[in-house]
Amino acid sequence: MPVAGKVVAITGGARGIGLATASLLHGLGAEVAIGDVDETAATEAGVGLDCHRRLDVTDRQSFTDFLDAVEEQLGPIDVLVNNAGVIAVGSAVEESDAVTKRLLDVNIYGVILGTKLAAQRMLPRGRGHVINIASLGSVLPTAGIATYCATKHAVLGFTDTVRLENRGSGVHFSAVLPTLTNTEMIAGVGHAKGFRNAEPDDVAKAVANLIVKPKARVLVPRSIGAAVAVQRFLPQRLGEALGRALGSERVFTTVDVGQRTGYAKRSGTS
Repeated sequence: MPVAGKVVAITGGARGIGLATASLLHGLGAEVAIGDVDETAATEAGVGLDCHRRLDVTDRQSFTDFLDAVEEQLGPIDVLVNNAGVIAVGSAVEESDAVTKRLLDVNIYGVILGTKLAAQRMLPRGRGHVINIASLGSVLPTAGIATYCATKHAVLGFTDTVRLENRGSGVHFSAVLPTLTNTEMIAGVGHAKGFRNAEPDDVAKAVANLIVKPKARVLVPRSIGAAVAVQRFLPQRLGEALGRALGSERVFTTVDVGQRTGYAKRSGTS
């Protein structure tokens, strides 16, 4: 299969989408390395994979050391999946500066840094692929997660622009836009009418498909694309009214805070 033999590095690989992607790609024959800020979790999740290390995506030296270790152990990196990300739920006006900075550092700077460091290795070779995990929030503002949406808008805009800058170089840049995905990140939140949550495996399959056939962006699930198009291209007032009717404005504003305590503490967003 086209995935077999490729060297793939995945950030935030110890849990959720990152771990599901690592497991799927490894099963397809790729040589997979995961990095995660939680070294214990990375070690446990890395059993059976080809490489695992602690990685702080907000630190240039840590990211460089991670990529160096992957290439020393497995060979030149073919694919970097910038998956590491955090979310904070609540009023944007009341959000602490520390939490805002945490989201900006991990979700934007970490993705930009990883993209640059990987591309600097890939471009001289004339091959490679950087896949950035964005969000449906990249194109649809959602009440209750304003800063998160802002970071994912940034991820999409950055990825699209870097792709344009390097057209014809042999290096691909892609963005994956998942809907709500059943991981710890959405513990205690609500649900919009008529839409099912994605599973981590759904996103992992989208990443695998992108490796086989690179595209600029892909929504997960693909079926949600029509709904997104309708809401985005309606007049603003009608689009927002549709979102209210579907209950999307309540997904992150009616939250069981108690269920989110563990995640908030672990991710530094409490």
